[in-house]
Amino acid sequence: MNQGADTVFADAALALELFLIAPRQLGGLVLRGPGPARDTLIERLAATAMVRRLPAHVDDDRLLGGIDLAASLAAGRTIPQPGLLDEVSGGVLLVPMAERLPAAIAGRLAQARDSGARPFGLVLLDDGQGPDEMPSPALADRVAFLADLGFARPDESTFPADRLTLAAVAPLDDSALAALAETAAVLGIDSTRVLLFAQAAARAHAALQGRRLVAENDLQIAARLVLAPRATRMPPPVEEPQEEPAGQSSDQAENPNSDEQGSSQPLTERIIDAALAAIPPDLLARLAQGAARRGSKGSGGGQRAKSKLRGKPLAARPGMPRGGVRLALIDTLRAAVPWQALRRREAGERAPEGMLVRKSDLRVRRFENRAAAVTVFCVDASGSAAMARLAEAKGAVELMLAQAYVTRSEVALIAFRDSAAQVLLPPTRSLTRAQNALASMPGGGGTPLAAGIAAARAVADAVAARGSTPLIVFLTDGSANVAADGSPGRARAREDAEAAARGMAATGHPALVLDIAPRPRPEAEALARSLHARYLPMPMADGAAMRRAVELARVGT
Repeated sequence: MNQGADTVFADAALALELFLIAPRQLGGLVLRGPGPARDTLIERLAATAMVRRLPAHVDDDRLLGGIDLAASLAAGRTIPQPGLLDEVSGGVLLVPMAERLPAAIAGRLAQARDSGARPFGLVLLDDGQGPDEMPSPALADRVAFLADLGFARPDESTFPADRLTLAAVAPLDDSALAALAETAAVLGIDSTRVLLFAQAAARAHAALQGRRLVAENDLQIAARLVLAPRATRMPPPVEEPQEEPAGQSSDQAENPNSDEQGSSQPLTERIIDAALAAIPPDLLARLAQGAARRGSKGSGGGQRAKSKLRGKPLAARPGMPRGGVRLALIDTLRAAVPWQALRRREAGERAPEGMLVRKSDLRVRRFENRAAAVTVFCVDASGSAAMARLAEAKGAVELMLAQAYVTRSEVALIAFRDSAAQVLLPPTRSLTRAQNALASMPGGGGTPLAAGIAAARAVADAVAARGSTPLIVFLTDGSANVAADGSPGRARAREDAEAAARGMAATGHPALVLDIAPRPRPEAEALARSLHARYLPMPMADGAAMRRAVELARVGT
């Protein structure tokens, strides 16, 4: 049901060969995971096709083409400058760190691929470290193969030299197309583009083997390389065949064509088996948890914000250089060059020497900053949370704190128990300090849920005020028996908690409620509804499961 390290590289090498046979139809491939295996494939690619590497922070002029400013100024007329897509036409564009490619550039590459005016293949080098760091779906959906090299080891695999062209291979017949479509449906793949990829891959494999007709093995290879990595669900279990009446088998023996209607079913099952054998083990685990993701919104950091002076540079835009905004001189000159001849004719003899720059030519620089993400843990430390479960929650929080420290995000910790809530740990990146706070976290007493929500809101407001993005994670069973003023009483405690939750929901701070009760309780789900938060019952979850839940919630903010 899964692949070994050797077959992973063999499949990736085969995918590369198929792509080189049909680059226009197959689009390209994603190579996930750095290492010698990926370097070997890139060397093979460079030895066969023209390859251009996409520079980091490429702008529109470099990518799509623009004006050669120096040549235009020297010649006194507009001199166009070809872009990277012009240079790579007919070749392959290598995209390093594709998981970090800006959405705008990914969109332009996807648009260029779809137009076909400058045909090129894409090889996306994915260095993501987790399921939330993946190339843009706009690009991943436009390449046929997704290869997770991981711990793959390169080998000296070779392929037949007397291969055919794709045009020499006949199209797939109806039964083969139906088998691929049924396999895609069983695996939860609803993209027509993927089916076209699978069809082209089957023909390309037949061409690689020197055959003019597609065989069953070609379909299995297509399912293995194209469909399996995109599976979003597992096929239903196969029902055991029922024993047939004694006289039926003899009838079928007398009439062998009586099963002709179901003759395509065995072919589909064999193709499904080939696809299942190639599904990565981690994907199986994610499918089992219902957590498989088909794209990414980012690395789970804070929200993006525009900046005037610092941060990641963005493409220049028209505007006035004032209020701290800097002039983009080169972009301004590029905008002015095409109009010089017309402006000089309009000015006639009064035209001054040098370049005529108008207000509409001015371009200003832009930058983008990513705000820090702050996870605010609000832990129910009362007796109702059960000390055993609280100890488990402490362990889970430590794991999440360690992960937050690695991602350079910040963590805050609030505990509510007895009659009040206490901020045990203000927002910090110090893992040691956080672990000390967790070790001294007391337990027992009443459940002042309203006070805990109010404290979490105060911390989240302070975090948001300094430009960071808070995510509040409640570890609670949702019960409350202490009111906001510290007085006992379940009825008033629930009312105060409801009011505090509605007030927090009005602020728009994202939140997650992890129900840590041994059995999921309606109080925790009601609390999540009042907070407009996600609700996740985790009665038997360990620390790793809780950490994944928080990471996924942070990515979706």
